[in-house]
Amino acid sequence: MVGLTSAAGLVGFLSESDPDLQVFALKRLNDEVDLLWTEIASSVWRIEALYEDETFPERELAALVIAKVYYHLQEYSESMEFALGAGKLFDLDQEGEFEETIISKCVDTYIALSAMHHPAAPASTANQPPPQLTTAFPQNPDGGASTSASLTSPTTPFSQSTLPSKSLLSRQAASSTFDPELPGGGNAGVVGAHPSPLTLPRGILKHLQAVIEQLFERCYRQGRYRQVVGIAVEARELSVLRQVILRASQEDKAQVDAMTGQPVGGGGEELMEYVLDICMGVVQERGLRHEILKLILDLLNELPVPDYFAIAKCVVYLSEHALAAEILRQLVEKGDTASTAIAYQIAFDIFDNSTQEFLGKVVEGLPSSAVPPPEEGAPAPETAPLLPAADESSTPIPEAQRTVYAAIDGILKGTKSIELNLEFLFRNNHTDINILNKVKDSLEARNSIFHTAVTFCNAFMNAGTTSDVFFRNNLEWLAKAVNWSKFTATAALGVIHRGNLSQGMKLLEPYLPRDAIVAGSVYSQGGSLYALGLIYANHGTDVLDYLRDQFRKLSNNGEEVVQHGGALGLGLAGMATGSEEIYDELKSVLYADSALNGEAVGLAMGLVMLGTGNTKALESMILYAHETQHEKIVRGLALGMALIMFGRQEAADELMDGLLNDPDPTLRYGGIMTLAMAYCGTGSNKAVRKLLHVAVSDVSDDVRRVAVMSLGFILFRKPSSVPRMVELLSESYNPHVRYGAAMALGISCAGTGLDEAIDLLEPMIKDPTDFVRQGALIAMAMILVQQNEAMNPKVGAIRKTLQRIISDRHEDAMAKFGCALALGIIDAGGRNCTIGLQTQTGNLNMAGIVGMAVFTQYWYWFPLTHFLSLSFTPTSIVGLDHELGLPQFTFHCATRPSLFDYPPEQETKTDQAPQKVATAVLSTTAQAKRRAQKKEKQQRPESSLTGPRPGTPRATTDQMDLDDEGAAKAADAKSGDARPAPEGDATESPGVASGEAAKKKAEKEREKEKEKEKERLGYDLGNMTRVLPAQLKFISFPEPRFEPIKKPTGGVILLLDTQPDLPKPMLELKAKRAVQRAAAPDTLNDHIQAAYRTRDAAAAGADSATAQNISGGGAAEAAGVLTAVDEDEEGEEAEVPRDFDYLSEDHLDEE
Repeated sequence: MVGLTSAAGLVGFLSESDPDLQVFALKRLNDEVDLLWTEIASSVWRIEALYEDETFPERELAALVIAKVYYHLQEYSESMEFALGAGKLFDLDQEGEFEETIISKCVDTYIALSAMHHPAAPASTANQPPPQLTTAFPQNPDGGASTSASLTSPTTPFSQSTLPSKSLLSRQAASSTFDPELPGGGNAGVVGAHPSPLTLPRGILKHLQAVIEQLFERCYRQGRYRQVVGIAVEARELSVLRQVILRASQEDKAQVDAMTGQPVGGGGEELMEYVLDICMGVVQERGLRHEILKLILDLLNELPVPDYFAIAKCVVYLSEHALAAEILRQLVEKGDTASTAIAYQIAFDIFDNSTQEFLGKVVEGLPSSAVPPPEEGAPAPETAPLLPAADESSTPIPEAQRTVYAAIDGILKGTKSIELNLEFLFRNNHTDINILNKVKDSLEARNSIFHTAVTFCNAFMNAGTTSDVFFRNNLEWLAKAVNWSKFTATAALGVIHRGNLSQGMKLLEPYLPRDAIVAGSVYSQGGSLYALGLIYANHGTDVLDYLRDQFRKLSNNGEEVVQHGGALGLGLAGMATGSEEIYDELKSVLYADSALNGEAVGLAMGLVMLGTGNTKALESMILYAHETQHEKIVRGLALGMALIMFGRQEAADELMDGLLNDPDPTLRYGGIMTLAMAYCGTGSNKAVRKLLHVAVSDVSDDVRRVAVMSLGFILFRKPSSVPRMVELLSESYNPHVRYGAAMALGISCAGTGLDEAIDLLEPMIKDPTDFVRQGALIAMAMILVQQNEAMNPKVGAIRKTLQRIISDRHEDAMAKFGCALALGIIDAGGRNCTIGLQTQTGNLNMAGIVGMAVFTQYWYWFPLTHFLSLSFTPTSIVGLDHELGLPQFTFHCATRPSLFDYPPEQETKTDQAPQKVATAVLSTTAQAKRRAQKKEKQQRPESSLTGPRPGTPRATTDQMDLDDEGAAKAADAKSGDARPAPEGDATESPGVASGEAAKKKAEKEREKEKEKEKERLGYDLGNMTRVLPAQLKFISFPEPRFEPIKKPTGGVILLLDTQPDLPKPMLELKAKRAVQRAAAPDTLNDHIQAAYRTRDAAAAGADSATAQNISGGGAAEAAGVLTAVDEDEEGEEAEVPRDFDYLSEDHLDEE
């Protein structure tokens, strides 16, 4: 049948009164609408009239024709409404552009309508108003937190943005008001709280729901469950999310394996893992994330075989400490080996992803393992209660369970994990001491900034390794540290011994303040308290009481330097404890209005209240920040407030807006840091837009710099997006913006070796501004940490560039300082650490993010540089058996060994004395010499002429006298034109032998190159070896005896021994062995007592010889260097003591 060329006749039929003609016209128009829609559009009102006539028999057909016409007119909303009105005539299974477009529009509408009826919950708990800062900022008549925020805010709320309505990024409430009595949770009726809601007729809504259900059923049949999950999450329909997970689990049970006859399974669990991943990585709204996690937790608990690791991940994020304790208790009570290993693994995972406060509550919820069960017939203790508590079991805990609980207690307190990390770094230390010596020799120690730079370089290179070799071998250089350089050098011991919980106090005891009259340098005492906090950072249970006691005593003594270090140490050790007592003690010192102490105290207050969002603390800090006149105090308080809002997301918006609208640039700086900490790792579009706006609009260079830099904190989970975002900013006319762009690249791309980031940083290394070069060097080192030339070919050239800059006498001091830091960062932790802002399981690494954030404040205060060590994460696989022992086993890596190998040690040329240049000999001089020699020869008696003939030239005439062996070697080398032959080869002539030796060496080199080209693919690694994050996907465990209980993610992995009856070789802890050997006749306590006697003698005016005789060991020598009174205080420079040895290096001497 020939197609129609005009629709005029058919459109005319629509005006007829006969329904049959109208139906015939509609059927023909439906077939030809794609070609004739331009003519039909002018008469679409006729078809609409037919659709609205309830007596017309083919209303659905009329609706379908209208929908197609509106589709061609690109009026998709109207097209969707009429397509839904077409009922069954709109076939979802028919493939076509029209159907796909309408389905997409239906999904968007469904998401928008569902989101309107399920509004975003507040960031606080359900039906609880979010915290309001009542006294923080000026209030407007309507109760707004900021009088000008709504008028001058640079960011348009997402509810008024032009983003698609289905995007999770676009649903942000424009109003901070909250009324739980309103339907929908409090903000469903707020104007502007949701994108323009659609008003659809009830019948259309029913058809829309039917279409969505058909779409879901089609996805179920085809196994495309993830599409349904995406729609459900976007629409906030948790009932649909629950339905799809259960449907997937039922389908798995229905599918039976033909070989075994058992259900296949796996799909439901994989779907749940997918939901958990998008919940943690994609969903940005904290309230929705909590609801989804609770749903997943309920579903996981309903499984016949619960996935304890997924449950633990949800429990940690939801802060359900009681449930975490209950899971551990259930596993321990099972008593079998596998359950015990799972309990240990969960304890390790909880420790890696939780705060001190959460861990403490979990430990409190576990049965006590310290009290053994009472013996039969033994009298009850006097302190025992008459009746047992309601929540305590009347039956005693078996001995086996008490042992397991004791081990879990040690894991949750961090003792075991830190011990294993310390052992790993101790055992695999690959620090290149030549680089450190090169840095020391290139930087003049008399310059304070250079001395401090070398200290930081050494601390970072040896972080956590307990290796003090550099300090031990360079005591004369160490003695040149004065004032704050001495403070920094003493604090570096905390970085080097970080995690050495068993010996931390003993190692620093010679430097710590004493109860008696303060003697020695206050800078070393303050640095020692700071070092103590670094050793016990985020795990300060054992030293919190000591630090609090010292801080109270220092508050009375008035030693500001020591108090400064005490505040930093107290904040580090009490990180995220939320202790009101510590906070009040710090606040009392803050009110003394000391600029030096106030900065450290403000930072410490934020560290203690880290992530708590404590409104009371914020109000007092904001109030004092507006009252004080000291910029250093304001800066410390601003950073402290940012830390309090760590991870709070929407709950921090009020504080953030108030700070950003403050006229003080330091408080605006704090507002940007608050934004960075609250939204760190979320990739929030809202936060990124705010930062980019401030980066180009604020009048303060400091604020603009930190705004660009904070992009790295927001986007470190999406590092590939950062180079494109900061590309133009890296070419800004403002050097502060360029510096911020460099640091943003370093923070977000740390450890990735991303080529795009390196390409942006390479030109910045040659920037005309010195501090931009400094930032580029530091960022480059962060990106290339643990990278070798096989992973990134530019590593070798960049390392040479760093060596060149550090030795360039004409380079600026700031660039050299950055280069020294870069050399330490790129080889961090003995080349066994990376910079980890997220844990191995994908959660935020709280300590690492905080350490990086405070490290960036080195711009204002150099001692804060040590905080970077908190973000150093060991990269290892440590296998433990069910008894927490270290078995000897191997696992396989399916790559070439060179791909993830350690970088080769740098061939650093030592500075040599200048060699004499050969003197040019003139022809007249040579002739005069020959005449003199000829005359001398003629004057000799003939009997002494035993040399060669007169015509034979003498080989040694113009050369130095050589011994017989040297002359023979020289002759051989000259005659054979090669190296001398090996000794004992007397059968061949020297020339032939040396020539063959050279050929053999060349052949060996060629063979090595061929072996490198034919390098085998795949190799085995032993327990407690370095495994990079990029290497994990190539790791497998083929050994049949030891099987991991979960997929390897790096770090500690529990292993199941499938052959427990066979003997099991174990690894010996070298670090622990070294500690035990310290209990020899010359113990560490002896050294400490000798150090005290030396310091007391020096304080009493004893001569140096007497003091040296009293001194007895290496620790005393170190104390003599760092605790000596500075030259500007006593007018006399401390004498350099003799060499000393740290006890932690005993194993090196033995090996």
